[in-house]
Amino acid sequence: MLVCAGFAGCKNTNDVPAQIRAQLAVDNKIIDTYLQNKNITALSVDSAGVPTGIRYVIDDPGSGNDLYSSATTITVGFTGTLLTTGAQFITTDEFHPSYVLGGTIRGWQLGVPKVKKGGTITLFLPSHYAYGPFAQPTVGLPANAILIFKITVYDIKN
Repeated sequence: MLVCAGFAGCKNTNDVPAQIRAQLAVDNKIIDTYLQNKNITALSVDSAGVPTGIRYVIDDPGSGNDLYSSATTITVGFTGTLLTTGAQFITTDEFHPSYVLGGTIRGWQLGVPKVKKGGTITLFLPSHYAYGPFAQPTVGLPANAILIFKITVYDIKN
């Protein structure tokens, strides 16, 4: 009888999709409040018709007709800020690194293609589209960090 009670008390607490949805709901409220308090009008990114919670503001659309793919190499300058504290955790200053778009965090993969070469975009990323539940202690980010990235695209190569 004791064994049956033990098994009856077990629940699947590793429902990862449910955990992601719950954290996204929390993140969305924080982002919405932030944007409202700062009087920022941001657009939303959908992925195949599914709302992501990613918001963006195009500061400068850039120009050209470059297309992006996951294999596109982007050369960028950027600043990363923790939304909840305003603490800047990374900046490229005068250094402009290059990345393969498909190798960047998912928020960049979905947001950066909204601008062309020479464009600047500000992304407001829910934690799932950045580093999720994984803290990044080397740059001072806690788990489930909601991030703001201001990104300038200097070059696009396919």
